[in-house]
Amino acid sequence: MPTPRRDILVTSALPYANGQIHLGHLLEYIQTDIWVRFQKSRGHNCTYVCASDAHGTAIMLKAQNEGITPEALIEQVKAEHERDFAAFGVNFDHFHSTHSEENRVLSELIYERCRDNGAIKRTTIQQLFDTEKGLFLADRYVKGECPKCGALDQYGDNCESCSATYEAYELKNPISTLSGSAPVLKDSEHLFFDLPQFQDFLKDWTTSGRLQPQVANKLAEWLDSGLMPWDISRDAPYFGFEIPDAPGKYFYVWLDAPIGYLASFKAHCDNTGMDFEHYWKKDSQAEVYHFIGKDIVNFHCLFWPSMLSCADFRTPSAVNVHGFVTVNGAKMSKSRGTFIQASTYLAHLNPEYLRYYYASKLNSRVEDTDLNLEDFVQKVNSDMVGKVVNIASRSAGFISKRFDGQLSETDANPELSAQFAAASDSIAALYEAREFSAALREIMALADDANAWIAEVQPWVVAKQEGQEQQLQALCSTALNLFRTLVIYLQPVVPALAASASDFLKVPEFKWDDAQTRLTSHTIGQFKPLMQRVEMDSVNAMIEAGKQVTAPATAETAQDSTPECTIDDFVKIDMRVARIDQCEQVEGAKKLLKLTLDDGSGKPRTVFSGIRGIYEPDQLVGRLCIVLANLKPRKMKFGLSEGMVLAAGEDQDVFLLDVDSQAEPGMRVS
Repeated sequence: MPTPRRDILVTSALPYANGQIHLGHLLEYIQTDIWVRFQKSRGHNCTYVCASDAHGTAIMLKAQNEGITPEALIEQVKAEHERDFAAFGVNFDHFHSTHSEENRVLSELIYERCRDNGAIKRTTIQQLFDTEKGLFLADRYVKGECPKCGALDQYGDNCESCSATYEAYELKNPISTLSGSAPVLKDSEHLFFDLPQFQDFLKDWTTSGRLQPQVANKLAEWLDSGLMPWDISRDAPYFGFEIPDAPGKYFYVWLDAPIGYLASFKAHCDNTGMDFEHYWKKDSQAEVYHFIGKDIVNFHCLFWPSMLSCADFRTPSAVNVHGFVTVNGAKMSKSRGTFIQASTYLAHLNPEYLRYYYASKLNSRVEDTDLNLEDFVQKVNSDMVGKVVNIASRSAGFISKRFDGQLSETDANPELSAQFAAASDSIAALYEAREFSAALREIMALADDANAWIAEVQPWVVAKQEGQEQQLQALCSTALNLFRTLVIYLQPVVPALAASASDFLKVPEFKWDDAQTRLTSHTIGQFKPLMQRVEMDSVNAMIEAGKQVTAPATAETAQDSTPECTIDDFVKIDMRVARIDQCEQVEGAKKLLKLTLDDGSGKPRTVFSGIRGIYEPDQLVGRLCIVLANLKPRKMKFGLSEGMVLAAGEDQDVFLLDVDSQAEPGMRVS
């Protein structure tokens, strides 16, 4: 009986438009994307929206430091975020910005409804004010001596030495971290959301099964200790939305950030004709799920449902909380190179490796995920390359060479095929429950069974026996059908591999129910390797690159970061003239060109060079260049680069060095 079609809206926490995406961020977006892809493969109407979190003092100050407007900064960072998410296969249906007209309208609407329902209070408070910068200081912009233990250099909300909490103005000898001046205490009227009046509502809501037990238990501690009114306003200057009935006051970023979920979906509805009210009205039968990290639970599970309820909107069906990411058992570190940016990873490794590894570690509990790099290499190579892709690579060649790509009608192992098909429901239930690691264990157990059977029937031996053509075709066809079923189950996790597999098998994009059918009397394409092994050298190169990206400059290196070399160092370098015989774009890489060089050695040399933004391939064929010939070859995900062509410039303006037209390939450069 077919599963009833569900209307599902899914969100991830909004990335702050103040920095680059790193591997810690990516855990959440990959987790969410896997769940969304699974729902879509089941035929449900599942929509995934997100947005840039674009408001706040930090955005305003960074834009000032860079000499650009906040609007220019958030658009620039938004484009970078979208680029990185797309590279990791995170497929939003719509990616918006909290600095949008939709968000302004909805923020004002929710505020006005909460105000009219008696949930907004005005109170005069005291805050530290930086007279040089002309703004009130958030806690993170104040440092001083702890008022309890006297520890130096403590931030304005808690002491790292004695763990005391306090107000910023209680610090002794406070200093503004923005100007270095001593701030003054100043009165200001602020607007507060009266959270205590929602105490009973929240006790019911947090225990209604919408939250993981660990989250509900933590919230119970906060509820039992008593809730405090929530400050939802900030004083000018502030980059955000001005509050309609409070001139010079702006919505605190955490008020309009979650409303950004609604705003992004509203923009999507306006673009597609979907019904916004169907998902967000009070009695909606649609489903709404938030995926967030454990550090923002209070905003999503106390403030957010209270605001929605007060403003006559529905509340989330569930808030799914995950833990943090550690690398090799420790907190991500810039000095160790383990604070890895998405762009740094992408320069060295296939993003599907990380998707698979994170999925193999994720479950429905609020647990930290450790990216153990040796385990990462071993698991991807063992599972994806050694078990799954191996099934196709051992079978496809026989079908292509001996049977013109035609699959047999005969199933050589009906029992195993039935076992694979029957696993659909249990694997689906695990995906639905966000028990991804358990789902992958079940899928890999099937892969083990398939490989054991292939090792038993040995098609490579059958291929050498006369009169066994039909048997060989049946064995290899069955193996490829088992491979297809595994990829159907893995598609939410490794969508790029699944797309390559569907191209190879010459079938449309896989749907979950395809696991119940077989390909018979069907012509497949030529098999190409679907995933390369992870090399530890590439992982180590990524770590080294991470150190280079984040290494702080000293006074000396700020002036000249290039170390001196001696003549002995220089004579080690072998630079030669080379002619570019072939040049082609590299699929999946925005900046790389693949050059095939004649360096006079008689053997073609392949070099990948990041000059695609400057040159088109046909501009370079036949041109002479200089190649660093004795550079150690570097394995990239696109192939082996056997040297480096020399260029000059910086950022996007990088040009190949010219060589006199009378030079010949192989000439030494000195």
